[in-house]
Amino acid sequence: MTEKSSERPSYLKPKGTPPTYLPTSPALCFHVHAQYSSARAGTMHLPHGPVVTPVFMPVGTKCTVKGLTSDQLLQPSLSPQIILANTYHCALEPGTELIDELGGLHEFMGWPNNLLTDSGG
Repeated sequence: MTEKSSERPSYLKPKGTPPTYLPTSPALCFHVHAQYSSARAGTMHLPHGPVVTPVFMPVGTKCTVKGLTSDQLLQPSLSPQIILANTYHCALEPGTELIDELGGLHEFMGWPNNLLTDSGG
């Protein structure tokens, strides 16, 4: 029977470790805090704040979370760390020109926290 080592693997970082941004990834730093098999718990450090994973991420199709205002989403009882906005649907409606005119996606959605966009395809 072999003894298990109590040492943390070097890639695991304690919670609260400050982000280290690299020139190749100036807006994202990911720290793994714990791992079991292929599951990981960690923190994504993004420009609008940290996101602890695993995470529930509401979807903002057409740049809005249906049924809730941004003010409601910002209430402490909800307050998601990140919202997914579907790029394809946002481009179709309301359209990239309008989003740009109103100051970008964060301003358009009235969302000061993290956003993730995808291709929608």
